[in-house]
Amino acid sequence: MTIELKEAVFEHLSKFVSPDRLLKINTNAAKRITHMQIVLEDIYQGHNASAVLRSADCFGIQHIHIVENNNKLNVNDDIAMGSDKWLSLHRYNSTINNTKTAIEELKQNGFKIVATVPNNNATSISDFNINSKFALVFGTEITGISDNIKQLADEFVTIPMYGFTESFNISVSAALCMHALSEQIRNSNLNYGFTPEELLDQKINWLKNSIKAGNQIYEQFIKALA
Repeated sequence: MTIELKEAVFEHLSKFVSPDRLLKINTNAAKRITHMQIVLEDIYQGHNASAVLRSADCFGIQHIHIVENNNKLNVNDDIAMGSDKWLSLHRYNSTINNTKTAIEELKQNGFKIVATVPNNNATSISDFNINSKFALVFGTEITGISDNIKQLADEFVTIPMYGFTESFNISVSAALCMHALSEQIRNSNLNYGFTPEELLDQKINWLKNSIKAGNQIYEQFIKALA
């Protein structure tokens, strides 16, 4: 689809939402972060993963990569609060080693793989260099990241802790990391968001999600232009 056609689609769908909704879509899209992406590896408690999705949307982080080796992520609507429909969810569940598939795809797209660990010898999250685009990996609730991630990661980061408990809950850890790093990214001079065409695509997707029968209206308009 050409840029011109996408612009026509955007203008058409915009007529079906309120001015406030359209303003929110335009504002949020302009502030979305694609420079940092999140990887959830085999999270088995749906409420934890759902909380991460909700935090990601709140912090404006668009892409979540969901690795399902042994556990399928089922979104808990009461916790996610509809956040999943504003995010780009990428699921990896069709190969023998879904972790390797996900990480190789991210690396091919130019992302540095950064694994989170409860280890004070790793780089503190506050000292992490954000200049290169990166994927932040969170492992399972009990054992953390897998051996595959340990071998494939380019860097390890940690949240400094000063208590007796060994680690944060994964949803808390993810929220703390996303807050700290998203603030650093937004305060930098990086081009951290969508390309112009990605921006238009995302706004169209959000419009479809905001409109009752949005996909049907979209398909009818595309068909009428053909």
